[in-house]
Amino acid sequence: MTTTYFYGDTTALTGRSLRHILRSPDTIITTAVTPVALMLMFVYVFGGAIDTGSASYVNYMLPGILLITVASGIAYTSYRLFMDMQGGIFERFQSMPIARSSALWAHVLTSLVANMISLVVVIGIALLMGFRTGAGVLAWLAVAGILILFTLALTWVAVIAGLSAKTVDGAGAFAYPLIFLPFVSSAFVPTDTMPGPVRWFAENQPVTSIVNTIRALFAQQPVGGDIWIALAWCVGILVLAYIAATAVYNRKIS
Repeated sequence: MTTTYFYGDTTALTGRSLRHILRSPDTIITTAVTPVALMLMFVYVFGGAIDTGSASYVNYMLPGILLITVASGIAYTSYRLFMDMQGGIFERFQSMPIARSSALWAHVLTSLVANMISLVVVIGIALLMGFRTGAGVLAWLAVAGILILFTLALTWVAVIAGLSAKTVDGAGAFAYPLIFLPFVSSAFVPTDTMPGPVRWFAENQPVTSIVNTIRALFAQQPVGGDIWIALAWCVGILVLAYIAATAVYNRKIS
């Protein structure tokens, strides 16, 4: 199957998946509800008790909320993939003259579009809550690039879960640890306030370097080595998850 067929088939199937989302906008709304609720609670209930220096608390914690938004959104990717598997859609596609991997890529691209919309919604609400940044176009593009890479990495993890799950609940349950991972990082409180073992874990897990990089970009501060650590985590997870997801997909569809 030529590359032209692959792009054409992927575009057509992505359009199919996006139409499903447009018919059920509650998916995006639900995805944004959890991070927005957390943002409201942390800013207006706990924010006054947390010392973040000269930065406002909404500015400090927004990067972590953005990552939670992505983690919430990919659960729906796993769910939609699981339902397609159970409904026999992939077997039906096999009998048609389309690129084999296009159905999988359609789910990945749909996840990317849906999560970007949710992120825009969350940032819009953060602006209403007082979030302000003097970041320029390049800084915003860098933030967008990191979030896209992070979304793709977690989406391929979601693909593995969606293809491997035995039940609907199992398809989405894998996202819960990912949603809570930012709570043990620098997302909501400085890591130097944490006890030894917790601090070590917080400073050496993927979320902290990603959060620190986005926070520095928004604050127009030097990103230092955090950006390279963040990119290494995102690319590493993306590559490993893609290889594993492709292997599982080939085994399931063969």
